[in-house]
Amino acid sequence: MIDLHGCDTPNGHKVAIMLAETGLEHRVVQYNLFEGRHLTSEFGAINPNRRLPALVDHMPIGGGEPLALFESGAILLYLAEKSGRFLPDAPRRRHTAVSWLMWQMASLGPQHGQAHHFLRYCPEPDAYPVQRYTREARRLFDVLETRLTQADYLAEEYSIADMACWPWVRASRAIDMDIAEWPRLKAWFDRVGARDAVKTAGAVAADHPAAARHMTLTAEQWSVLFGDRMLSAVRQGNDRP
Repeated sequence: MIDLHGCDTPNGHKVAIMLAETGLEHRVVQYNLFEGRHLTSEFGAINPNRRLPALVDHMPIGGGEPLALFESGAILLYLAEKSGRFLPDAPRRRHTAVSWLMWQMASLGPQHGQAHHFLRYCPEPDAYPVQRYTREARRLFDVLETRLTQADYLAEEYSIADMACWPWVRASRAIDMDIAEWPRLKAWFDRVGARDAVKTAGAVAADHPAAARHMTLTAEQWSVLFGDRMLSAVRQGNDRP
């Protein structure tokens, strides 16, 4: 049994999609980011960075005690090894998939994440960060568009690289980006989104906060996501500042 500690965010969805695609037995331990349960010392034993998602495999590769993993890219690589699926066998395609997975982790996710922060959460956003991260978000879609003129999938065959990128592309609607501007990207997005596992594991309810264009956070919610409570959880190893 695998426990997926997750929530309805792009990073949570990419792991949920992989578990659905592979059929590995698992259960989802659902979190509400605004409540701060991920900042507790109990969760810190699973992920010292206090971020979601995280995974605990009670029957890990190689046997032994349950294995806790964090960082969604590392989790995808682990699940690919455990299942023997969605990481190409051919060396060239395999390393291409890893390159695009690392690109998502280092570029697409963080840069789009900053755009989401300043456009959706920041109470009084300055023009410079909004322009900076909106421009970078668009540039990264240009990178994807170029790649998808060369192949139907990022590693030529459907892989964990596509699973990693797809939820972040979908989330761009919340920062007013219309992927129809990038026709090859849009075709890829529709192709991946038509898969049964993606439909099921990547679903977001229309009234869920993840679907909102702009959110006004309470002082406590801000503290949990960006402020003192989030900071003190790591510094002190407990769930309160």
